[in-house]
Amino acid sequence: MQIARASNPDGTTAIWVRDRLDGLWHDEDFAGWYPRDGRPGLSPAQLATVCVLQFLLGLSDRQAAEAVRCRIDFEYALAMELDDPGFHHSVLADFRERLAQDDRADRLLDLALARLQEAGLVRERTDSTHVLAAVRGLTRLELVTEPVRAALEEVARTAGHLLVGLVDDEWRRRYGRPVRLGKNPTRPKTRILAAGDDACRLLERLRRPGPQAETLRQIIVQNYYRDEAGRLRRRTADDGGLPASSSAIVSPYDTTARYVRHGHIISWKGFAAHVTETCASSCVNVITDVATTNDGQALPGIHTRLARRGLLPAEHLVDGGYTSLVHLERATREHQVTASGPLPGNPTRQHRENEGFDRDDFHIDFDHRQVTCPQGKVSAGWHGPYPTSSPTAAPLIVARFTKSQCRPCPVRTRSTTTADSARTVDFPSRELRDLQLRVRAEQQTPPWMARYAVRSGVEGTINEFAHGHGMRTAATEDSRKPICNMYSRPSP
Repeated sequence: MQIARASNPDGTTAIWVRDRLDGLWHDEDFAGWYPRDGRPGLSPAQLATVCVLQFLLGLSDRQAAEAVRCRIDFEYALAMELDDPGFHHSVLADFRERLAQDDRADRLLDLALARLQEAGLVRERTDSTHVLAAVRGLTRLELVTEPVRAALEEVARTAGHLLVGLVDDEWRRRYGRPVRLGKNPTRPKTRILAAGDDACRLLERLRRPGPQAETLRQIIVQNYYRDEAGRLRRRTADDGGLPASSSAIVSPYDTTARYVRHGHIISWKGFAAHVTETCASSCVNVITDVATTNDGQALPGIHTRLARRGLLPAEHLVDGGYTSLVHLERATREHQVTASGPLPGNPTRQHRENEGFDRDDFHIDFDHRQVTCPQGKVSAGWHGPYPTSSPTAAPLIVARFTKSQCRPCPVRTRSTTTADSARTVDFPSRELRDLQLRVRAEQQTPPWMARYAVRSGVEGTINEFAHGHGMRTAATEDSRKPICNMYSRPSP
């Protein structure tokens, strides 16, 4: 220890790991990983620590094994004698293979977090970043044409006889190579219907569809429908209905990727990665949960996993992407966790433009099921609650005023936009409305702002993951893979 301190007075990453994280693992924790007979092995607790240092410093197996033999700070981190010869670099690969079996990695993380919790690391913050799917962006015509080609490739490899009498010169021209049509192809509507007809004919021949054929079937269902006469039609927003972005397939080579939007500026095809870490001011910050999702409902899953590990905080600091009323109420009800973050703003036009009467200017009487406008008029209808299009948004009650009430109003232009329209006011249930008003009022106070300022620290962790470890690119198979030209072969 004295030599390590003297040679590195400012400390190193390895010294920091020993000083801050010593005792996370013991050899007894790995007892089930190795056979009971045979010669004694290396300390698995030491190997786990080497893997942590290897990841932090970006070392290869050879470089990590050499550092264990030659660097004093590594020997200090591993509590080794100065004359210890270390180990061969292949030991690390073997250790990682054992780590990848079953759910050992998760159990090891849970064990480390439990011991860190004993040290008081219980306050947490969460943020997310985008993860781009490793697939090419496709137009809608490409999206329905490329899976037909991929399914034909699959059938040709496994049951080529099914293609006899189906694949002709026209099919070879359409699907004999990867689809690259660009943004302005000729006759797009005609070609979309042709691809749909070809897909249906192919699927009718398959008794046991393979993975690509099953993906083709899902894409056809999402993009086509049959009219009353049984003819295949292309789905549009007004005709047949398009699937929600949370369920729409964007690539035949990664069916889990989705179109994701963050606010009104950033959008991408892929996933969202969520990172949760402790943020106690007196202790080291430790990542307690990492999750990759393709929907906007990450917070309930994060709380469920933290509860299983016994790491639920009293207050969870999150950004505006997590703070729907539904999530805030659920976190309090199911886990007794206060999720702190800015609530989405009032969506009414009057509030956005800062003119006229917005929703908060109306008095809502839940007991008598009526709403009173700023001019004293009482609503003529109370309907709902109705579910919203977003799964994270609360169902809304709708109160309606009649045209006869709104037309003679001297301040009508501050409430409605056209002469023939009447005002409607939508709002959540009483419990969620009270929660909304209480949270918005609290967020204007200096104590809340001071507590919430701690959340910004997680952005440094996100930045490290994104730029240091390539978190924003999914490690899935790219659709631009070599293609064997099976359809140039003559039919048997």
